[in-house]
Amino acid sequence: MKFKTTKYHFDLLNDSSRLAVFLEAINEYEGNTELAYDLGCGSGILSYFLSSHFNEVIAIEVNKQASDCAMENLADFSNVNVVNSDVLECDFEKKADLLVCEMMDTALIDEEQVPVLNHAKQFLKDTGTIIPKGIINSCELVDMEREYLHWDENVNYDVMSDPVIYCEIDFLDEINPEFEATLSIKAKRDGNINGLKITTFTKLNENIVCGPTPMLNPPLLIPFEKQSVKRNDFINVKLKYIMGNGIESIETDILR
Repeated sequence: MKFKTTKYHFDLLNDSSRLAVFLEAINEYEGNTELAYDLGCGSGILSYFLSSHFNEVIAIEVNKQASDCAMENLADFSNVNVVNSDVLECDFEKKADLLVCEMMDTALIDEEQVPVLNHAKQFLKDTGTIIPKGIINSCELVDMEREYLHWDENVNYDVMSDPVIYCEIDFLDEINPEFEATLSIKAKRDGNINGLKITTFTKLNENIVCGPTPMLNPPLLIPFEKQSVKRNDFINVKLKYIMGNGIESIETDILR
């Protein structure tokens, strides 16, 4: 099927790894199939996948250009209804068996998935579920060439520790968007450190976990004050951010 898209959603459609894991998770879904909500449907590709599994699919997209594309792409599917609206302003009339919310970004910091899910979960049946199921966040000490916050896209840095899982989120739980923790990370060799690398893994269901792809959770490099370390030193870093409030909300501090 040929899809009409915006430029941004064209890049999403070209990320075959991202599409493959969501398609696999939808195909593995074994719950009730009366109603699914696709929250932030974009050009409608996941609603297209859902249409062969559910009696009714309601696809919601706030961007007018993207929702127009979805309406055109899905016009021949009588069981799919595309709505141009902000999910946070929707009071859904019916409770769903499945919520699909693909709006993903590293640690959920620069994306509205947390407020969207916290709002939409009140319209999920007690037996319902969410795709993706949740995320797993890990961090590493790094020596960065660029001493400012940036994404891991063709940049130079040295990894100075093994990865440490610092946070796991189940989307069925109520999510507190204000994250704060002290991370204790052991250096694996002598050298300098001046930042953290955060990597997010997406848990589609109990069987499928996806690492970063070109358009899904690119790792984030976060600076802090430069430190000299020895092998096996433990570095304590205070990390704060607000999920959904953008990367400007990130704060780091070395605890001595």
